[in-house]
Amino acid sequence: MIASRPLARLDVPPPRSSTLAAASFFGLVRRMRLAAVGMLVLMLAVLAALLAPWLAPHDPAAVSLAERLQPPFTPAHFLGTDALGQDVLSRVIFGARVSLLVGFCAVLISGVLGITLGLLAGFHGGWADAVIMRVGEIQLAFPTIILYVAVMAVVGPGLEKLIAVIGLVGWVQYARVERAMALSLRELEYVQAARALGASGGRIMLWHILPNTLGPLTVVASFGLASTIVIEASLSFLGLGVPPSVASWGSMLADGRDYLRAGWWVATFPGLALTTCVLAVNLLGDWLRDELDPLLKHVNA
Repeated sequence: MIASRPLARLDVPPPRSSTLAAASFFGLVRRMRLAAVGMLVLMLAVLAALLAPWLAPHDPAAVSLAERLQPPFTPAHFLGTDALGQDVLSRVIFGARVSLLVGFCAVLISGVLGITLGLLAGFHGGWADAVIMRVGEIQLAFPTIILYVAVMAVVGPGLEKLIAVIGLVGWVQYARVERAMALSLRELEYVQAARALGASGGRIMLWHILPNTLGPLTVVASFGLASTIVIEASLSFLGLGVPPSVASWGSMLADGRDYLRAGWWVATFPGLALTTCVLAVNLLGDWLRDELDPLLKHVNA
């Protein structure tokens, strides 16, 4: 005789709201562990850039040939000195200013330009879509670093020129994402209802389509910030970024490549600062992607 299964109890109380809240909280903490580390490192880098004149123990441009290639971890120069006797710690701190300034400003320029063009292409379509997307495809046909090198070789080095070039060249990714989302959003019911009520095209784009595309674009901007920091360091390493008199992580790497044996610290510490900052931004971008994508958020919950 087959034993019958006991009936499920109907008097089992549902889980309390406090239990659900605690589980949700710990799940958020689990997902945010690496993001919190990235946010903390990025905030420290921003604070170091803002407070560089007060945090740096020495003038980053001060030259002292009598103290050239001093080893690190000494009382006078904690991270040592370079071939000109300049304090490495002070130059690393001031180098954060250049990298973050170029990164944030270039991402802002690329984002505004790319989102505007992508919104126009996706919403209106027709010749506007064809022209904007063909220009973007032509630009993507060139290797990115070669395009940056070619343009900077023509306009010359300089902080303002570097920001403008990186910002104007990096608009394509934002435009492609914005266009793809605008193409789908313009066919939804609430957009059709707004159009039926007499809303203008500009109002529909600004108030009904653009706010619903900011989530994915935030993720694109976060990864764009990391790539922009690397591009600035690469161009400065090649002598096409900021002038040599300006402390930059890329220019410090270029200065230290000739002293890897006699002064390994000259290139090591700016390289560590660059790697740590880019890794922090990528960790934050990964978390934003998981949180703003409903499918990934459901899988990670």
